[in-house]
Amino acid sequence: MDSIALKDLARAVIKTEAAAVTSLLSRIDEAFVTACQHILDCRGRIVVLGMGKSGHIAGKIAATLASTGTPAFFVHAAEASHGDLGMITGEDVVLVLSNSGETEEVRQILPLLKRLGVIIIAMTGNPASTLGQHANVHINVAVQAEACPLGLAPTSSTTAALVMGDALAVSLLESRGFTAEDFARSHPAGQLGKRLLVHIQDIMHSGDQIPLVSANASLSEAIVEMTKKRLGMVAITTTDMTVQGVFTDGDLRRALEHTIDPHKTVIGDVMSRNCKTIQSTALAVEAVKMMQQHKIQGLLVVDDDSHLLGILNFNDLLQAGVI
Repeated sequence: MDSIALKDLARAVIKTEAAAVTSLLSRIDEAFVTACQHILDCRGRIVVLGMGKSGHIAGKIAATLASTGTPAFFVHAAEASHGDLGMITGEDVVLVLSNSGETEEVRQILPLLKRLGVIIIAMTGNPASTLGQHANVHINVAVQAEACPLGLAPTSSTTAALVMGDALAVSLLESRGFTAEDFARSHPAGQLGKRLLVHIQDIMHSGDQIPLVSANASLSEAIVEMTKKRLGMVAITTTDMTVQGVFTDGDLRRALEHTIDPHKTVIGDVMSRNCKTIQSTALAVEAVKMMQQHKIQGLLVVDDDSHLLGILNFNDLLQAGVI
């Protein structure tokens, strides 16, 4: 098969599946609203159940629900008949996926689910099916045609079910007032989690790690302290830790452009007085913005009264995975 034919086939698949997704717009009806309400009212968990390709989609829907504020987990329809039905309690809501609505493994456990008294939400392509008729709520995800040229492999039907699952999850997310911070708490290892959960106090250098001298110290003493602590800067404070200024690697290079004696020069005469500071409770991502905006490599961390609490440099942000 030549490249033109392959491209045509691929485009045909995309067009067919796009049409299947577009047709779902008319299925956002009162049944969809009722399904959302049952899930919002659920005192237990949302159990998403499926078999075969529908099972794979069910697993993804369960994961999306769980990560967006709706506690959920997946149960394989076949395994449910071999003990996993014990995971389901009477306080749960069960979302069952089956394109035909006649999947044997699903039909076998329907009477048991009914006996538990759980709310059953069916997502099928056949409202008249056994599953569709026995469910408390039926969401229609029927498609006109599969994208498979044989009309056999689940393609458009699984895409439609997946998109409807996303529609449920996002609608529930908005209804619960779920925020980016909430999302980050369920994704602490991800980039978003680090950007929204890591605070300055979590990664700053404090205590004996702070390179620190008084304004009366010599430039050479400041260089020794800066080299010893290896943070690319030294803070200059009063005896009560009030920040007076900062001296950085860049300041050192600029100072050495002039004829000065580092042993006689007082650090207070060459330090940067209007240095940038940040509070320890700020998000680390705020430090990233400040450093990029002002083209600096570090920040002094202070309290409301400008007392020095710590030091943060660009490398700390890199190591924390914030950038």
